[in-house]
Amino acid sequence: MTVVDIGDGLSRTRGAAVDVAFRVRGSGPAVVLLHGTSANHAVWEPVGDVLAENATVVALDQRGHGRSDKPATGYRGEDFVSDVETVLDALGIERAVVAGHSLGGRNAWLAAARLPDRVSGAVVVDYTPYVEPAVLDELDVRVARGFRSFADRAEVEQYLRDRYAAILPGSISRRALWGYGPTEDGRLEPLASPRAMTQLIEGFRTPYDEEFRSVRVPMTHLRGRGSAIVSEAAWARAMIDRPDDLFVVVDDTDHYIPEERPALVAAEITSVLGI
Repeated sequence: MTVVDIGDGLSRTRGAAVDVAFRVRGSGPAVVLLHGTSANHAVWEPVGDVLAENATVVALDQRGHGRSDKPATGYRGEDFVSDVETVLDALGIERAVVAGHSLGGRNAWLAAARLPDRVSGAVVVDYTPYVEPAVLDELDVRVARGFRSFADRAEVEQYLRDRYAAILPGSISRRALWGYGPTEDGRLEPLASPRAMTQLIEGFRTPYDEEFRSVRVPMTHLRGRGSAIVSEAAWARAMIDRPDDLFVVVDDTDHYIPEERPALVAAEITSVLGI
């Protein structure tokens, strides 16, 4: 397996079972950043700007997203963990903190549980094993609505402003730039695979709560006060499971905390990194 430059500041594994695109910058202790459903590595850019001053920051396009492979199947939690291990191996990184938002948060605790010798800490942003089935039903519908074509970048950005009302303006432009590509007729459509999104959302119905409880390293958990994904009940159950972890409720945010309060998220990751 090798790493190749694919342009635009991105690298990609070559020769893995599933090849993964990523951006790496900075030096120091390593942190892997995992985005949420239908997003891409670039949602972490403002957080990475802070972390890269003192850390090696590796932000992935998770499988099914962005410029990574989009296999026909293989969107269980353990499949995403294998991609984290692929990238760590490709870069020669022995140990890293793994931080993730939503889908990425679930994958962060799974990586910590399944790769105990490789993961030194985890930051889980706005996800728990106890997200209710009705919430996942609504997520499936909402994500599916985004799979259509757009006339141009301005139309994409308007759609994103309507969908993500509280994220910062720069996050809108980053999602539009990195999350959409041209169709044969010159329109723009999401790079994320709709087939992959359907499968990974179905995968959320497996709670992975046993793995959540089994993580041996400290974890930090963030929840947006106005989150539509993590209810107070789901949050409370997670706190019972992990009484020694740090649980932080972030005021004036909803589900998309890294794109609303990047400095706060960077500070929490920095604390786990110990830098």
